[in-house]
Amino acid sequence: MDLEILKKKISSFRGDGGRVRNVNDDLLIEILTAWEQWTGPTKGFYTALGISKNCISSIIGKAKKLKREGFPTDGFKEVQVIEGASSVGQISTSGGIEIIWENGKVIRFQQVEQLIDFLKKVA
Repeated sequence: MDLEILKKKISSFRGDGGRVRNVNDDLLIEILTAWEQWTGPTKGFYTALGISKNCISSIIGKAKKLKREGFPTDGFKEVQVIEGASSVGQISTSGGIEIIWENGKVIRFQQVEQLIDFLKKVA
């Protein structure tokens, strides 16, 4: 994203004293994304945005926390199941489903309906 556009968006959150406050979540994520793509020196980034070193560190910290807690940044992401990987819901080559339960116990189901019934009873 162009830093000039981000600078204009940030300016809408400036208070009377010129301090940036109450930045919304969407803008926090946009700033974090721009920061992750930035290849130049740190000073060049926050200078181009027109904010101080302390302010940018606070904004990036809030954005990282928001992203870590599950703010939806992208749409749906496909998950690939790799044969032979040790995962909780692994599909075996025999057409069954294996679940590694508590204490390493392996439970095998021949049909998906059996797995669903089992999970309903356990829950």
